[in-house]
Amino acid sequence: MDTTQLLKGVLDVAVLAVVRDEDGYGYDIVRRLRAAGIAEIGDASVYGTLRRLYAAGALSTYVVPSEGGPNRKYYSIKAEGLVMLEEQRETWNGFATVFSDLINKEPAAAPVVSREGAN
Repeated sequence: MDTTQLLKGVLDVAVLAVVRDEDGYGYDIVRRLRAAGIAEIGDASVYGTLRRLYAAGALSTYVVPSEGGPNRKYYSIKAEGLVMLEEQRETWNGFATVFSDLINKEPAAAPVVSREGAN
């Protein structure tokens, strides 16, 4: 199954969860998402998600000087982001339960059709 479309729907909550655990700069967040098992995540998708979450008031930023390179913009989660994360966590858990129950359900036995009395 191509997980690209599934990932688009849950990238916000994944990014919020990673930043909740520890502040990070863009590529660091990408790396942590990949380390968590989301190998097919694109850098551009994460950077776009960070900008969107920042604009929505879920994240704040601060700059840290970097040795041997440009300054790094770090993202940290705000109270609004924690609220978003909790709401999305509840939504995800409900969604995942419904779909897990649906796709893991044992198939119903096929009805037995009697040929007696058939014309």
